[in-house]
Amino acid sequence: MLTSLPVFAEEEYAFDISETEKKPYSLGGHAEIRPVVFGLDKDTSLYKLRFYNRDEGNTIEEYNAKLQLEGSLEKWIARVFIRMNMDYKLSYLGEDHQTTLYEGFLSLKPSSSLTIDMGKKTLKWGKGYAWNPAAFVDRPKDPEDTELSLEGFIVASADYIKSFDSHLKTVSFTPVVIPVYEHVNDDFGEINNLNFAGKLYFLLFDTDIDLIALAGNSKTARFGADFSRNITTSFEVHGEFAFINDYKKKFIDSNGNIFEKEYDAKSYLIGMRYLTQKDTTYILEYYHSGTGFTAEEMRDYFSFIDKGYNTYLSSGSDTLLKKALNITEGNYGRANSMRDYLYLRISQKEPFDILYFTPSITSIFNMNDNSFSISTEFLYTRITNLEFQLKAAVLSEKRNTEYGEKQNDYRMEFLIKYYFGI
Repeated sequence: MLTSLPVFAEEEYAFDISETEKKPYSLGGHAEIRPVVFGLDKDTSLYKLRFYNRDEGNTIEEYNAKLQLEGSLEKWIARVFIRMNMDYKLSYLGEDHQTTLYEGFLSLKPSSSLTIDMGKKTLKWGKGYAWNPAAFVDRPKDPEDTELSLEGFIVASADYIKSFDSHLKTVSFTPVVIPVYEHVNDDFGEINNLNFAGKLYFLLFDTDIDLIALAGNSKTARFGADFSRNITTSFEVHGEFAFINDYKKKFIDSNGNIFEKEYDAKSYLIGMRYLTQKDTTYILEYYHSGTGFTAEEMRDYFSFIDKGYNTYLSSGSDTLLKKALNITEGNYGRANSMRDYLYLRISQKEPFDILYFTPSITSIFNMNDNSFSISTEFLYTRITNLEFQLKAAVLSEKRNTEYGEKQNDYRMEFLIKYYFGI
């Protein structure tokens, strides 16, 4: 006797090949709202420099909104990619809104081993998490928010890649041309120059290695190298080195005399990333900046600001403060402007089985003056495509130090971010 078998109708399962095909286009981005509260420290040099002629009380509020749009269109060997930011800020200085093209380039891929890009692009060179001293053709990261998108430069570049069946598995070469003219990369360096950069990449013995160079008259020649290697599946080490020929550093003494020193600057970074079995991630980096200021140079800078502030109080003249403000922009005022830093970030995914919740703590320690910042973050992602993040940061209060002389001694912010795409 035969046992009857169930009969399945063919229409119960249908395979739609269109579901697996890659779309020739994409459109997405995110929108965010980020209110911030700063707790001011009226005794610091940078408070005196920025608020000498106004009284904002003990705290100031800032309201930020952002819409980031990005899209791509691909046809045959060509692909167009665009990323644009629309930012709005309401602060004690008033309203400010601007639209910035972060990236916008045409990419041609005539073969699987060759890609040619033309337009505004972020290259993302370097292996460091908080700093990238060898990223000569990228804008510097914000170590306190390393995930921020960076505005690119207008470049022409190519990528040629070759694979091998040996200890040397991959080699690629990336030449880059960077024009610097009025209204074209005019913040890259001296204008009316054509600059050339290049990166040679190796995957050798399972280690990623880059050799990097920049030449041209907009900036002095510079050379760099980086590496990254997974020691185990959960433990990675990385490093960078940069040499800048004839770097010119401008600094000021306590009496307001401005000096310029020319020397060959060497910067380097060494770091590690470790993931435990309990989903705790540790990121540790040491960074030496050969272009940074010494502790004595920073003390002279703070002393001159105090001298200018006392002059303003006694005579009403802000000439010295304006001189200090002028040398601050792009110089003393850049992030982590001294020489030696330690960076530590610890994050824990879903502690105590709290789903969709990731707390973290980040510290940046200035080894030259023993000042520091510590920030905590709480990220919650229960709702699809929606993030809630609460962040609080405190700074050391030691006088005549980088973090001790900032205009605020704490900061609190709340971020709501929504992702979308088709």
